[in-house]
Amino acid sequence: MLDQTARPKTGGEALLMALKASGIDYLFANAGTDFPPIIEGLVQLSESDAPTPITVPHETAGMAMAHGHWLVTGRPQAVMVHVNVGLANAVMGVINAASDNVPVFVLSGRTPLTETGRKGGRMTPIQYGQEMYDQTSLVRDVVKFDYELRYPEQADSVTKRAASLMVSAPEGPVYMSLPKEPLTEALPDGFAPVPVPASAQPAAPDAEAIATLAAWISEAKMPVVLCQRSDPQGRVSALLSRCAEAFGLAVSEPFSIRNVLASDDPALLGYNPKAATAEADLVIVLDSGVPWIEAVSAPGKDVRVAHIGPDPLFRRMPVRGYRTDLAITADPVMALEALLLHEPDTTAVARRQSVHAKVALLRSALPEPDAGGDGPMSAEWMSACISDIMNDSAVAFSELGLLLPHMTLKGPNRVFSNVHAGGLGWAMPAALGAQLADRDRLVIACVGDGSYMFANPVTCHQIAEALSLPILTIIKNNAMWNAVRRSVVKGYPDGAAVRQNRIPLTSLEPLPDFTQVARASRAHAERIERGADLPAALRRAVEIIRTERRQVLLDLSVAASDDH
Repeated sequence: MLDQTARPKTGGEALLMALKASGIDYLFANAGTDFPPIIEGLVQLSESDAPTPITVPHETAGMAMAHGHWLVTGRPQAVMVHVNVGLANAVMGVINAASDNVPVFVLSGRTPLTETGRKGGRMTPIQYGQEMYDQTSLVRDVVKFDYELRYPEQADSVTKRAASLMVSAPEGPVYMSLPKEPLTEALPDGFAPVPVPASAQPAAPDAEAIATLAAWISEAKMPVVLCQRSDPQGRVSALLSRCAEAFGLAVSEPFSIRNVLASDDPALLGYNPKAATAEADLVIVLDSGVPWIEAVSAPGKDVRVAHIGPDPLFRRMPVRGYRTDLAITADPVMALEALLLHEPDTTAVARRQSVHAKVALLRSALPEPDAGGDGPMSAEWMSACISDIMNDSAVAFSELGLLLPHMTLKGPNRVFSNVHAGGLGWAMPAALGAQLADRDRLVIACVGDGSYMFANPVTCHQIAEALSLPILTIIKNNAMWNAVRRSVVKGYPDGAAVRQNRIPLTSLEPLPDFTQVARASRAHAERIERGADLPAALRRAVEIIRTERRQVLLDLSVAASDDH
Protein backbone atom coordinates (compact mmCIF):
# COMPACT_ATOMS: atom_id res chain seq x y z
CA MET A 1 0.00 0.00 0.00
CA LEU A 2 1.38 3.40 -1.01
CA ASP A 3 2.06 5.61 2.02
CA GLN A 4 -0.11 8.66 1.39
CA THR A 5 1.82 10.63 4.01
CA ALA A 6 5.27 10.02 2.51
CA ARG A 7 6.88 13.06 0.91
CA PRO A 8 9.79 12.84 -1.54
CA LYS A 9 12.80 15.09 -1.02
CA THR A 10 14.42 15.07 -4.47
CA GLY A 11 13.38 14.81 -8.08
CA GLY A 12 14.60 11.21 -8.15
CA GLU A 13 12.44 10.27 -5.19
CA ALA A 14 9.46 12.08 -6.71
CA LEU A 15 9.91 10.11 -9.93
CA LEU A 16 9.94 6.77 -8.12
CA MET A 17 6.90 7.63 -6.03
CA ALA A 18 5.00 8.86 -9.10
CA LEU A 19 5.70 5.61 -10.93
CA LYS A 20 4.45 3.59 -7.96
CA ALA A 21 1.36 5.80 -7.57
CA SER A 22 0.62 5.18 -11.26
CA GLY A 23 0.39 1.43 -10.68
CA ILE A 24 3.89 0.40 -11.78
CA ASP A 25 5.25 -2.48 -9.70
CA TYR A 26 8.65 -3.10 -11.31
CA LEU A 27 11.50 -0.95 -12.58
CA PHE A 28 13.58 -3.09 -14.95
CA ALA A 29 16.91 -1.29 -14.92
CA ASN A 30 20.29 -1.39 -16.63
CA ALA A 31 22.17 1.15 -14.55
CA GLY A 32 24.85 3.69 -15.41
CA THR A 33 26.54 6.75 -13.95
CA ASP A 34 23.29 8.72 -14.32
CA PHE A 35 21.54 6.45 -11.78
CA PRO A 36 22.94 7.58 -8.38
CA PRO A 37 19.90 9.76 -7.48
CA ILE A 38 17.59 6.88 -8.47
CA ILE A 39 19.61 4.33 -6.49
CA GLU A 40 19.74 6.64 -3.48
CA GLY A 41 16.00 7.20 -3.75
CA LEU A 42 15.33 3.46 -3.79
CA VAL A 43 17.15 3.14 -0.49
CA GLN A 44 15.68 6.27 1.11
CA LEU A 45 12.07 5.36 0.27
CA SER A 46 10.16 2.50 1.79
CA GLU A 47 9.55 -0.51 -0.44
CA SER A 48 5.87 0.37 -0.61
CA ASP A 49 6.59 3.82 -2.07
CA ALA A 50 8.72 2.83 -5.07
CA PRO A 51 8.66 0.14 -7.77
CA THR A 52 10.70 -2.97 -7.07
CA PRO A 53 14.04 -2.61 -8.88
CA ILE A 54 15.04 -5.52 -11.14
CA THR A 55 18.60 -5.62 -12.45
CA VAL A 56 18.74 -6.62 -16.13
CA PRO A 57 22.19 -7.06 -17.71
CA HIS A 58 20.94 -6.02 -21.16
CA GLU A 59 18.36 -3.44 -22.20
CA THR A 60 16.54 -5.63 -24.73
CA ALA A 61 15.83 -8.09 -21.93
CA GLY A 62 14.36 -5.35 -19.75
CA MET A 63 12.04 -4.12 -22.49
CA ALA A 64 10.83 -7.63 -23.34
CA MET A 65 10.30 -8.51 -19.67
CA ALA A 66 8.01 -5.48 -19.29
CA HIS A 67 6.25 -6.48 -22.52
CA GLY A 68 5.71 -10.08 -21.40
CA HIS A 69 4.57 -9.02 -17.93
CA TRP A 70 1.82 -6.85 -19.45
CA LEU A 71 0.64 -9.63 -21.76
CA VAL A 72 -0.26 -11.89 -18.84
CA THR A 73 -1.39 -9.25 -16.33
CA GLY A 74 -2.52 -6.12 -18.19
CA ARG A 75 -0.36 -4.09 -15.75
CA PRO A 76 2.28 -1.85 -17.37
CA GLN A 77 5.83 -1.70 -16.03
CA ALA A 78 8.81 0.65 -16.34
CA VAL A 79 12.25 0.23 -17.89
CA MET A 80 15.17 2.55 -17.16
CA VAL A 81 18.41 2.54 -19.17
CA HIS A 82 21.70 4.42 -19.27
CA VAL A 83 21.66 7.62 -21.38
CA ASN A 84 21.87 7.38 -25.18
CA VAL A 85 23.85 4.15 -25.39
CA GLY A 86 21.40 2.28 -23.20
CA LEU A 87 18.48 3.78 -25.06
CA ALA A 88 20.01 2.65 -28.35
CA ASN A 89 20.01 -0.94 -27.08
CA ALA A 90 16.41 -0.57 -25.89
CA VAL A 91 15.04 0.89 -29.13
CA MET A 92 14.18 -2.48 -30.69
CA GLY A 93 12.06 -3.36 -27.67
CA VAL A 94 10.33 0.03 -27.83
CA ILE A 95 9.52 -0.62 -31.50
CA ASN A 96 8.08 -4.04 -30.62
CA ALA A 97 5.93 -2.56 -27.85
CA ALA A 98 4.65 0.23 -30.10
CA SER A 99 3.77 -2.26 -32.84
CA ASP A 100 1.73 -4.35 -30.40
CA ASN A 101 0.15 -1.40 -28.53
CA VAL A 102 1.81 -2.53 -25.30
CA PRO A 103 2.22 0.18 -22.63
CA VAL A 104 5.76 0.39 -21.25
CA PHE A 105 7.14 3.40 -19.36
CA VAL A 106 10.60 3.91 -20.86
CA LEU A 107 13.09 6.08 -18.97
CA SER A 108 16.68 6.92 -19.71
CA GLY A 109 19.25 9.08 -18.10
CA ARG A 110 20.60 12.00 -20.04
CA THR A 111 24.08 13.49 -19.88
CA PRO A 112 24.24 16.17 -17.15
CA LEU A 113 23.38 19.57 -18.56
CA THR A 114 25.96 21.56 -16.61
CA GLU A 115 29.73 21.48 -16.20
CA THR A 116 30.02 23.36 -12.91
CA GLY A 117 27.94 24.95 -10.19
CA ARG A 118 25.16 22.39 -9.79
CA LYS A 119 24.85 19.14 -7.89
CA GLY A 120 24.64 16.34 -10.42
CA GLY A 121 26.83 18.14 -12.98
CA ARG A 122 29.44 16.47 -15.16
CA MET A 123 32.21 14.49 -13.51
CA THR A 124 33.43 11.96 -16.13
CA PRO A 125 34.71 12.06 -19.73
CA ILE A 126 31.86 9.92 -21.05
CA GLN A 127 29.40 12.61 -20.03
CA TYR A 128 30.82 14.66 -22.87
CA GLY A 129 31.08 11.83 -25.38
CA GLN A 130 27.53 10.59 -24.79
CA GLU A 131 25.69 13.87 -25.18
CA MET A 132 23.38 14.29 -28.17
CA TYR A 133 21.52 17.29 -29.53
CA ASP A 134 18.31 15.24 -29.56
CA GLN A 135 18.58 11.98 -27.65
CA THR A 136 14.82 11.51 -27.78
CA SER A 137 14.98 11.26 -31.57
CA LEU A 138 16.03 7.64 -31.08
CA VAL A 139 12.48 6.74 -30.01
CA ARG A 140 10.25 9.73 -30.82
CA ASP A 141 8.76 8.10 -33.91
CA VAL A 142 7.40 5.13 -31.93
CA VAL A 143 6.28 6.49 -28.55
CA LYS A 144 3.00 8.14 -27.61
CA PHE A 145 4.60 10.81 -25.47
CA ASP A 146 8.11 12.10 -24.77
CA TYR A 147 9.56 14.73 -22.50
CA GLU A 148 12.93 15.77 -21.08
CA LEU A 149 12.74 16.62 -17.40
CA ARG A 150 13.65 20.25 -16.58
CA TYR A 151 12.85 20.72 -12.89
CA PRO A 152 12.69 18.31 -9.95
CA GLU A 153 8.99 18.97 -9.24
CA GLN A 154 8.10 17.86 -12.78
CA ALA A 155 9.20 14.35 -11.86
CA ASP A 156 5.82 14.01 -10.15
CA SER A 157 3.34 15.70 -12.48
CA VAL A 158 4.87 14.81 -15.85
CA THR A 159 5.47 11.19 -14.86
CA LYS A 160 1.83 10.76 -13.82
CA ARG A 161 0.60 12.41 -17.00
CA ALA A 162 2.78 10.14 -19.14
CA ALA A 163 1.55 7.07 -17.27
CA SER A 164 -2.08 7.99 -17.92
CA LEU A 165 -1.39 8.60 -21.61
CA MET A 166 0.40 5.25 -21.80
CA VAL A 167 -2.67 3.25 -20.79
CA SER A 168 -5.21 5.29 -22.76
CA ALA A 169 -6.32 3.55 -25.95
CA PRO A 170 -4.65 2.81 -28.21
CA GLU A 171 -2.06 1.93 -25.58
CA GLY A 172 1.64 2.21 -26.20
CA PRO A 173 5.06 3.09 -24.79
CA VAL A 174 5.97 6.53 -23.45
CA TYR A 175 9.43 7.98 -22.87
CA MET A 176 11.06 10.41 -20.47
CA SER A 177 14.64 11.66 -20.64
CA LEU A 178 16.17 12.38 -17.24
CA PRO A 179 19.09 14.80 -16.87
CA LYS A 180 20.94 14.15 -13.64
CA GLU A 181 20.49 17.65 -12.17
CA PRO A 182 16.68 17.66 -11.71
CA LEU A 183 16.85 14.12 -10.31
CA THR A 184 19.46 15.21 -7.77
CA GLU A 185 18.03 18.59 -6.79
CA ALA A 186 15.80 19.09 -3.75
CA LEU A 187 12.13 19.69 -4.36
CA PRO A 188 11.00 23.28 -3.75
CA ASP A 189 9.37 24.32 -0.50
CA GLY A 190 5.65 23.68 -0.53
CA PHE A 191 5.87 20.87 -3.07
CA ALA A 192 2.89 18.51 -2.96
CA PRO A 193 2.31 15.49 -5.23
CA VAL A 194 -0.55 15.86 -7.71
CA PRO A 195 -3.25 13.21 -8.13
CA VAL A 196 -2.74 10.65 -10.89
CA PRO A 197 -4.86 11.78 -13.87
CA ALA A 198 -7.54 9.32 -14.89
CA SER A 199 -6.80 7.51 -18.13
CA ALA A 200 -9.13 8.19 -21.04
CA GLN A 201 -12.26 6.06 -21.11
CA PRO A 202 -12.38 3.55 -23.98
CA ALA A 203 -14.32 4.66 -27.02
CA ALA A 204 -17.91 3.47 -27.30
CA PRO A 205 -19.02 2.55 -30.82
CA ASP A 206 -21.40 4.66 -32.85
CA ALA A 207 -24.82 3.01 -32.57
CA GLU A 208 -25.70 3.67 -36.21
CA ALA A 209 -22.44 2.12 -37.40
CA ILE A 210 -23.07 -1.03 -35.34
CA ALA A 211 -26.60 -1.21 -36.74
CA THR A 212 -25.15 -1.02 -40.26
CA LEU A 213 -22.75 -3.83 -39.45
CA ALA A 214 -25.56 -5.97 -38.04
CA ALA A 215 -27.55 -5.40 -41.22
CA TRP A 216 -24.57 -6.39 -43.35
CA ILE A 217 -24.18 -9.60 -41.34
CA SER A 218 -27.85 -10.49 -41.91
CA GLU A 219 -27.36 -10.02 -45.68
CA ALA A 220 -24.21 -12.16 -45.82
CA LYS A 221 -23.89 -15.87 -46.48
CA MET A 222 -20.35 -16.24 -45.12
CA PRO A 223 -19.31 -13.35 -42.83
CA VAL A 224 -15.77 -13.81 -41.54
CA VAL A 225 -14.06 -12.04 -38.64
CA LEU A 226 -10.28 -11.61 -38.82
CA CYS A 227 -8.72 -11.06 -35.40
CA GLN A 228 -5.04 -11.18 -34.39
CA ARG A 229 -5.06 -10.45 -30.68
CA SER A 230 -7.13 -10.47 -27.52
CA ASP A 231 -6.87 -8.28 -24.45
CA PRO A 232 -4.90 -9.66 -21.47
CA GLN A 233 -8.14 -10.46 -19.61
CA GLY A 234 -9.57 -12.44 -22.53
CA ARG A 235 -12.79 -10.40 -22.75
CA VAL A 236 -12.54 -10.05 -26.54
CA SER A 237 -12.26 -13.82 -26.85
CA ALA A 238 -15.38 -14.54 -24.79
CA LEU A 239 -17.49 -11.94 -26.58
CA LEU A 240 -16.25 -12.89 -30.04
CA SER A 241 -17.15 -16.53 -29.40
CA ARG A 242 -20.65 -15.44 -28.31
CA CYS A 243 -21.07 -13.23 -31.38
CA ALA A 244 -19.91 -16.01 -33.67
CA GLU A 245 -22.47 -18.40 -32.18
CA ALA A 246 -25.31 -15.88 -32.18
CA PHE A 247 -24.83 -14.47 -35.68
CA GLY A 248 -23.23 -17.42 -37.48
CA LEU A 249 -19.81 -15.84 -37.96
CA ALA A 250 -16.62 -17.60 -38.92
CA VAL A 251 -13.42 -16.47 -37.21
CA SER A 252 -9.86 -16.64 -38.49
CA GLU A 253 -6.68 -15.51 -36.76
CA PRO A 254 -4.19 -14.66 -39.52
CA PHE A 255 -0.67 -13.64 -38.48
CA SER A 256 -1.67 -14.21 -34.87
CA ILE A 257 0.05 -12.13 -32.19
CA ARG A 258 -1.95 -13.45 -29.23
CA ASN A 259 -4.28 -16.36 -29.86
CA VAL A 260 -7.91 -15.32 -29.43
CA LEU A 261 -10.19 -18.37 -29.48
CA ALA A 262 -9.73 -21.79 -27.96
CA SER A 263 -8.68 -24.37 -30.54
CA ASP A 264 -11.96 -26.27 -30.22
CA ASP A 265 -14.21 -23.25 -30.75
CA PRO A 266 -16.64 -24.31 -33.50
CA ALA A 267 -16.25 -20.94 -35.26
CA LEU A 268 -12.45 -21.04 -35.60
CA LEU A 269 -11.55 -21.44 -39.26
CA GLY A 270 -7.84 -21.46 -38.59
CA TYR A 271 -4.99 -19.08 -39.27
CA ASN A 272 -4.74 -18.74 -43.06
CA PRO A 273 -6.18 -15.45 -44.36
CA LYS A 274 -6.47 -16.65 -47.96
CA ALA A 275 -8.46 -19.75 -47.00
CA ALA A 276 -10.60 -17.77 -44.56
CA THR A 277 -11.67 -15.12 -47.06
CA ALA A 278 -11.97 -17.35 -50.13
CA GLU A 279 -15.75 -17.73 -49.72
CA ALA A 280 -16.39 -14.65 -47.57
CA ASP A 281 -18.88 -12.02 -48.68
CA LEU A 282 -18.30 -9.86 -45.57
CA VAL A 283 -14.99 -9.42 -43.76
CA ILE A 284 -14.89 -7.83 -40.30
CA VAL A 285 -11.35 -6.82 -39.30
CA LEU A 286 -11.26 -6.69 -35.50
CA ASP A 287 -8.31 -4.66 -34.17
CA SER A 288 -5.88 -6.25 -36.64
CA GLY A 289 -3.15 -4.20 -38.22
CA VAL A 290 -2.26 -6.77 -40.91
CA PRO A 291 -5.36 -8.84 -41.66
CA TRP A 292 -4.07 -10.20 -44.97
CA ILE A 293 -1.31 -9.66 -47.55
CA GLU A 294 -2.79 -7.43 -50.21
CA ALA A 295 -0.79 -8.94 -53.09
CA VAL A 296 -1.81 -12.57 -52.52
CA SER A 297 -4.81 -12.92 -50.18
CA ALA A 298 -7.03 -9.85 -50.47
CA PRO A 299 -10.81 -10.50 -50.37
CA GLY A 300 -12.74 -10.28 -53.63
CA LYS A 301 -13.69 -6.87 -55.02
CA ASP A 302 -17.36 -7.33 -54.17
CA VAL A 303 -16.72 -8.26 -50.53
CA ARG A 304 -17.68 -5.66 -47.94
CA VAL A 305 -14.91 -4.87 -45.43
CA ALA A 306 -15.46 -3.34 -41.99
CA HIS A 307 -12.67 -2.39 -39.58
CA ILE A 308 -13.19 -2.09 -35.80
CA GLY A 309 -10.72 -0.92 -33.16
CA PRO A 310 -9.48 1.97 -31.02
CA ASP A 311 -7.72 3.17 -34.16
CA PRO A 312 -9.37 1.19 -36.95
CA LEU A 313 -7.25 2.82 -39.65
CA PHE A 314 -3.95 2.33 -37.79
CA ARG A 315 -2.76 5.86 -38.44
CA ARG A 316 0.77 5.07 -37.26
CA MET A 317 1.29 2.80 -40.28
CA PRO A 318 2.37 5.06 -43.18
CA VAL A 319 1.33 2.55 -45.87
CA ARG A 320 -1.78 0.48 -45.19
CA GLY A 321 -4.09 0.34 -48.19
CA TYR A 322 -6.72 -2.17 -47.10
CA ARG A 323 -10.17 -1.49 -48.50
CA THR A 324 -12.45 -0.01 -45.86
CA ASP A 325 -16.22 0.24 -46.42
CA LEU A 326 -16.95 0.86 -42.74
CA ALA A 327 -14.55 2.00 -39.99
CA ILE A 328 -15.82 1.89 -36.41
CA THR A 329 -13.70 3.60 -33.79
CA ALA A 330 -14.38 1.62 -30.63
CA ASP A 331 -12.94 -0.51 -27.92
CA PRO A 332 -13.31 -4.07 -29.31
CA VAL A 333 -15.05 -5.26 -26.15
CA MET A 334 -17.62 -2.46 -26.32
CA ALA A 335 -18.15 -3.01 -30.05
CA LEU A 336 -18.89 -6.70 -29.59
CA GLU A 337 -21.17 -5.98 -26.64
CA ALA A 338 -23.07 -3.47 -28.79
CA LEU A 339 -23.39 -5.99 -31.61
CA LEU A 340 -24.88 -8.55 -29.23
CA LEU A 341 -27.69 -6.10 -28.43
CA HIS A 342 -29.01 -6.68 -31.97
CA GLU A 343 -31.30 -9.62 -32.51
CA PRO A 344 -29.83 -12.15 -34.98
CA ASP A 345 -31.96 -12.60 -38.08
CA THR A 346 -33.53 -15.90 -39.11
CA THR A 347 -30.62 -16.75 -41.46
CA ALA A 348 -28.14 -16.92 -38.54
CA VAL A 349 -28.96 -20.58 -37.88
CA ALA A 350 -28.11 -21.62 -41.43
CA ARG A 351 -24.92 -19.57 -41.37
CA ARG A 352 -23.87 -21.10 -38.08
CA GLN A 353 -24.44 -24.64 -39.38
CA SER A 354 -22.46 -23.84 -42.52
CA VAL A 355 -19.55 -22.41 -40.51
CA HIS A 356 -19.47 -25.37 -38.11
CA ALA A 357 -19.46 -27.82 -41.03
CA LYS A 358 -16.66 -25.94 -42.77
CA VAL A 359 -14.57 -25.82 -39.59
CA ALA A 360 -15.07 -29.55 -38.95
CA LEU A 361 -14.01 -30.38 -42.52
CA LEU A 362 -10.86 -28.27 -42.24
CA ARG A 363 -9.87 -29.88 -38.96
CA SER A 364 -10.44 -33.41 -40.26
CA ALA A 365 -8.17 -32.65 -43.24
CA LEU A 366 -5.26 -31.55 -41.04
CA PRO A 367 -2.51 -34.19 -41.41
CA GLU A 368 -1.01 -35.94 -38.43
CA PRO A 369 2.34 -34.42 -37.44
CA ASP A 370 5.51 -36.29 -38.40
CA ALA A 371 7.85 -37.28 -35.59
CA GLY A 372 10.66 -37.55 -38.15
CA GLY A 373 11.88 -41.09 -37.53
CA ASP A 374 15.64 -41.11 -36.96
CA GLY A 375 16.02 -37.70 -38.60
CA PRO A 376 15.07 -34.21 -37.48
CA MET A 377 11.50 -33.84 -36.24
CA SER A 378 8.93 -31.63 -37.95
CA ALA A 379 7.85 -28.31 -36.49
CA GLU A 380 4.31 -29.69 -36.52
CA TRP A 381 5.35 -32.53 -34.21
CA MET A 382 7.25 -30.16 -31.94
CA SER A 383 4.19 -27.89 -31.67
CA ALA A 384 1.80 -30.76 -30.92
CA CYS A 385 4.10 -32.18 -28.22
CA ILE A 386 4.52 -28.81 -26.55
CA SER A 387 0.76 -28.34 -26.61
CA ASP A 388 0.36 -31.62 -24.76
CA ILE A 389 2.29 -30.39 -21.69
CA MET A 390 0.39 -27.08 -21.43
CA ASN A 391 -2.19 -27.13 -18.66
CA ASP A 392 -5.02 -24.61 -18.26
CA SER A 393 -2.70 -21.84 -17.08
CA ALA A 394 0.43 -22.49 -19.14
CA VAL A 395 1.55 -19.91 -21.70
CA ALA A 396 4.09 -20.04 -24.50
CA PHE A 397 6.03 -17.24 -26.12
CA SER A 398 6.78 -18.18 -29.71
CA GLU A 399 9.39 -16.57 -31.92
CA LEU A 400 9.45 -18.29 -35.31
CA GLY A 401 8.71 -21.52 -33.45
CA LEU A 402 5.20 -22.81 -32.74
CA LEU A 403 2.54 -23.67 -35.33
CA LEU A 404 -0.91 -22.90 -33.90
CA PRO A 405 -2.92 -25.24 -36.19
CA HIS A 406 -1.14 -28.20 -34.61
CA MET A 407 -1.78 -27.18 -31.02
CA THR A 408 -4.75 -27.64 -28.71
CA LEU A 409 -5.09 -24.30 -26.96
CA LYS A 410 -7.56 -24.25 -24.09
CA GLY A 411 -8.39 -20.53 -24.24
CA PRO A 412 -7.18 -17.10 -25.28
CA ASN A 413 -3.71 -15.76 -24.60
CA ARG A 414 -2.06 -19.17 -24.44
CA VAL A 415 0.46 -18.44 -27.23
CA PHE A 416 2.07 -15.05 -27.69
CA SER A 417 3.87 -14.74 -31.02
CA ASN A 418 6.51 -12.26 -32.10
CA VAL A 419 4.98 -8.95 -33.09
CA HIS A 420 4.88 -7.73 -36.66
CA ALA A 421 7.68 -5.23 -36.07
CA GLY A 422 9.97 -8.26 -36.14
CA GLY A 423 12.46 -7.25 -33.45
CA LEU A 424 13.94 -10.67 -32.72
CA GLY A 425 15.27 -11.86 -29.39
CA TRP A 426 11.96 -10.97 -27.74
CA ALA A 427 10.32 -14.25 -26.73
CA MET A 428 12.78 -15.56 -24.15
CA PRO A 429 12.99 -12.40 -22.00
CA ALA A 430 9.24 -11.83 -22.49
CA ALA A 431 8.74 -15.27 -20.98
CA LEU A 432 10.86 -14.18 -18.02
CA GLY A 433 8.55 -11.20 -17.51
CA ALA A 434 5.52 -13.48 -17.54
CA GLN A 435 7.16 -15.87 -15.10
CA LEU A 436 7.93 -12.96 -12.76
CA ALA A 437 4.23 -12.09 -12.82
CA ASP A 438 3.21 -15.63 -11.83
CA ARG A 439 5.95 -17.86 -10.49
CA ASP A 440 3.73 -20.96 -10.37
CA ARG A 441 2.66 -20.82 -14.01
CA LEU A 442 4.38 -22.99 -16.61
CA VAL A 443 5.98 -20.48 -18.98
CA ILE A 444 7.56 -21.65 -22.22
CA ALA A 445 9.75 -19.78 -24.70
CA CYS A 446 9.90 -21.55 -28.07
CA VAL A 447 12.43 -19.85 -30.33
CA GLY A 448 14.42 -20.45 -33.47
CA ASP A 449 18.16 -20.95 -33.17
CA GLY A 450 18.79 -17.49 -34.60
CA SER A 451 16.22 -15.93 -32.27
CA TYR A 452 17.88 -17.62 -29.29
CA MET A 453 21.16 -15.92 -30.16
CA PHE A 454 19.40 -12.59 -30.71
CA ALA A 455 17.96 -12.89 -27.19
CA ASN A 456 21.34 -12.39 -25.50
CA PRO A 457 20.93 -15.84 -23.94
CA VAL A 458 23.75 -15.41 -21.40
CA THR A 459 21.82 -12.42 -20.05
CA CYS A 460 18.48 -14.25 -20.05
CA HIS A 461 19.83 -17.34 -18.30
CA GLN A 462 21.52 -15.12 -15.71
CA ILE A 463 18.22 -13.31 -15.02
CA ALA A 464 16.38 -16.63 -14.76
CA GLU A 465 18.84 -17.91 -12.18
CA ALA A 466 19.18 -14.64 -10.25
CA LEU A 467 15.43 -14.16 -9.90
CA SER A 468 14.52 -17.86 -9.64
CA LEU A 469 12.37 -17.80 -12.78
CA PRO A 470 12.18 -21.43 -13.98
CA ILE A 471 11.10 -20.94 -17.59
CA LEU A 472 11.30 -23.71 -20.17
CA THR A 473 13.28 -22.60 -23.23
CA ILE A 474 12.88 -24.71 -26.37
CA ILE A 475 15.13 -24.09 -29.37
CA LYS A 476 13.82 -25.02 -32.80
CA ASN A 477 17.24 -25.75 -34.26
CA ASN A 478 17.75 -26.09 -38.01
CA ALA A 479 21.15 -24.35 -38.08
CA MET A 480 19.98 -21.53 -40.32
CA TRP A 481 17.91 -18.41 -40.72
CA ASN A 482 15.17 -20.37 -42.42
CA ALA A 483 12.90 -17.33 -42.86
CA VAL A 484 15.61 -15.72 -45.01
CA ARG A 485 16.15 -18.95 -46.95
CA ARG A 486 12.42 -19.28 -47.64
CA SER A 487 12.26 -15.69 -48.84
CA VAL A 488 15.05 -16.35 -51.34
CA VAL A 489 13.41 -19.58 -52.54
CA LYS A 490 10.05 -17.86 -53.06
CA GLY A 491 11.54 -14.75 -54.64
CA TYR A 492 13.98 -16.54 -56.96
CA PRO A 493 12.76 -20.15 -57.30
CA ASP A 494 14.95 -20.71 -60.38
CA GLY A 495 17.75 -18.41 -59.29
CA ALA A 496 21.44 -19.07 -58.87
CA ALA A 497 21.24 -18.86 -55.08
CA VAL A 498 18.74 -21.74 -54.87
CA ARG A 499 21.06 -23.94 -56.92
CA GLN A 500 23.83 -23.49 -54.36
CA ASN A 501 24.38 -26.21 -51.78
CA ARG A 502 24.17 -23.46 -49.17
CA ILE A 503 22.31 -20.19 -49.81
CA PRO A 504 24.55 -17.26 -48.82
CA LEU A 505 23.79 -15.34 -45.62
CA THR A 506 21.45 -18.01 -44.23
CA SER A 507 23.62 -20.64 -42.54
CA LEU A 508 24.38 -20.43 -38.81
CA GLU A 509 26.87 -23.31 -38.84
CA PRO A 510 28.95 -24.09 -36.93
CA LEU A 511 26.51 -23.52 -34.11
CA PRO A 512 27.67 -23.19 -30.51
CA ASP A 513 26.55 -25.81 -28.04
CA PHE A 514 23.45 -24.08 -26.70
CA THR A 515 23.16 -26.54 -23.83
CA GLN A 516 26.53 -25.35 -22.50
CA VAL A 517 25.33 -21.75 -22.61
CA ALA A 518 22.37 -22.67 -20.41
CA ARG A 519 24.43 -24.86 -18.08
CA ALA A 520 26.70 -21.92 -17.34
CA SER A 521 23.76 -20.61 -15.30
CA ARG A 522 23.03 -24.00 -13.72
CA ALA A 523 20.09 -24.77 -16.02
CA HIS A 524 19.07 -28.31 -16.85
CA ALA A 525 19.79 -28.67 -20.58
CA GLU A 526 19.36 -31.45 -23.14
CA ARG A 527 19.89 -31.90 -26.87
CA ILE A 528 17.06 -33.89 -28.52
CA GLU A 529 17.85 -35.38 -31.93
CA ARG A 530 14.80 -37.62 -32.50
CA GLY A 531 11.16 -36.59 -32.41
CA ALA A 532 10.20 -39.80 -30.66
CA ASP A 533 12.28 -38.71 -27.67
CA LEU A 534 10.61 -35.32 -27.31
CA PRO A 535 7.51 -36.21 -25.23
CA ALA A 536 9.61 -37.83 -22.50
CA ALA A 537 12.07 -34.90 -22.54
CA LEU A 538 9.22 -32.45 -22.11
CA ARG A 539 7.81 -34.43 -19.20
CA ARG A 540 11.25 -34.41 -17.56
CA ALA A 541 11.50 -30.67 -18.10
CA VAL A 542 8.16 -29.97 -16.44
CA GLU A 543 9.04 -32.20 -13.49
CA ILE A 544 12.37 -30.40 -12.96
CA ILE A 545 10.64 -27.02 -13.13
CA ARG A 546 8.01 -28.11 -10.61
CA THR A 547 10.22 -29.92 -8.13
CA GLU A 548 13.59 -28.16 -8.42
CA ARG A 549 12.31 -24.71 -9.48
CA ARG A 550 15.13 -24.62 -12.02
CA GLN A 551 15.15 -23.33 -15.58
CA VAL A 552 15.34 -25.89 -18.40
CA LEU A 553 16.57 -25.69 -21.99
CA LEU A 554 15.79 -28.24 -24.70
CA ASP A 555 17.69 -27.92 -27.98
CA LEU A 556 15.67 -29.74 -30.65
CA SER A 557 16.82 -30.90 -34.06
CA VAL A 558 13.99 -29.71 -36.32
CA ALA A 559 13.75 -30.06 -40.10
CA ALA A 560 13.74 -26.91 -42.19
CA SER A 561 10.51 -26.27 -44.09
CA ASP A 562 9.55 -24.21 -47.11
CA ASP A 563 6.16 -23.47 -45.51
CA HIS A 564 7.11 -22.07 -42.09
